[in-house]
Amino acid sequence: MSKKILRNAKLINRGQIKEVEILVNDDRIEQIDSQISVDNAEEYDCNGKWVIPGIIDDQVHFREPGLTHKANIATESAAAAAGGVTSFMEMPNTKPPATSQEALESKYQIAKNTSTVNYSFFMGASNDNIEEVLKTNEQNVCGVKIFMGSSTGNMLVDNEKTLNELFSKVPMLIATHCEDEATIRKNLAKAKEKYGENVPVEMHPIIRNTEGCYISSHMATEMAKKYGTRLHILHISTEKEIALFNNDIPLKDKKITSEVCVHHLFFDESYYYPLGNKVKCNPAIKSVKDREALLEGLKNGYFDVIATDHAPHTMEEKSQNYLKAPSGLPLVQHSLTLMMDFYHKGLLPIEFIIEKMCHAPADLFRIKDRGYADEGKFADLVVVDSNMDWQIQKSNIEYKCGWSPLEGFDMKGKVESTLCNGNWVYKDHTLTKQLSGSRLLFDYQ
Repeated sequence: MSKKILRNAKLINRGQIKEVEILVNDDRIEQIDSQISVDNAEEYDCNGKWVIPGIIDDQVHFREPGLTHKANIATESAAAAAGGVTSFMEMPNTKPPATSQEALESKYQIAKNTSTVNYSFFMGASNDNIEEVLKTNEQNVCGVKIFMGSSTGNMLVDNEKTLNELFSKVPMLIATHCEDEATIRKNLAKAKEKYGENVPVEMHPIIRNTEGCYISSHMATEMAKKYGTRLHILHISTEKEIALFNNDIPLKDKKITSEVCVHHLFFDESYYYPLGNKVKCNPAIKSVKDREALLEGLKNGYFDVIATDHAPHTMEEKSQNYLKAPSGLPLVQHSLTLMMDFYHKGLLPIEFIIEKMCHAPADLFRIKDRGYADEGKFADLVVVDSNMDWQIQKSNIEYKCGWSPLEGFDMKGKVESTLCNGNWVYKDHTLTKQLSGSRLLFDYQ
């Protein structure tokens, strides 16, 4: 049935909460009104629950191709749907990496055949592929990704000439992972000198410290100012970096933007002892002071979007000692749940959370017809039971890796159902196996 009516909905959209009914026709929202009468439509009673626009996550690692023992586009896009995420942007550090147009397009073809929700993929920059990067079409690719740190092995861009070329010649959005490689190596050498091969995980935020983040982020912002580059710095993790951004102009006018991730807002260094490598990620989860400053920075407008940096690994990989265990956490299914914890504690209004997870990513990346629950937009909608008490357990985790650093955490608020392009991809707390994803398009006209 192409028509659907969501009745008794409490719609959260554009900073307002309204009791409405929503008519979906095929893949679009046709009408939003207090009462809607139409024949031959599937009816869904929201029973006064929240309805929000689909979440847009601008930073995930779904591991396909080449690393599919950890995850793949099919499994992780389904997990995204279970978490209310209807659009994702995926990073290029796969095997092979998406550093050529052929490799990039191959990922789009995989997603076309296997993705539950909407998708886009970053083109990856390296020290020697600028000609390939410059072929990227800004109308149908979300951006160019530069790793200015050692998270990704052979994708590290540390050649100053190359960086200047990229920042001066790439016309589209550049997204950066900012950590200074020299600082990390120096700190790691000190840790090995003290601990040998048994460096404890608690050293992670000392090895990948504030200074390493700031040096790299500062370099990126200065280069962007020099060349007028459209720069988006991912996963800011330190108080010191906040000063690099401004909050006194509208998002649409910003050339330099930033992102904060749910795990840097929720966790701090006190979790290394109980959770170990499960919370090892790059950039590192840092101090309580940093975590508190990130929340204040978010509230005060210094961060433009909230994302996950979803990065799954197998538990076998994570169970190795600190030096061998890979960095990254699986998070895409639980990002809204984590942010609702801030809502229920009275720390963030739900309208603000929706702005940063739905509206702002659409505006920042200029995504066509998504991010808002408006008449005429694509029908990416999420029904949320804001008062549901539940516990995150292995039995309700949808990630292929089968674990979460949040296992055993009691949460309040859960996604009940998700529509993507007008199709139920998650309904009544169950995945429908419907593949409804479309390639995201971008409006740079």
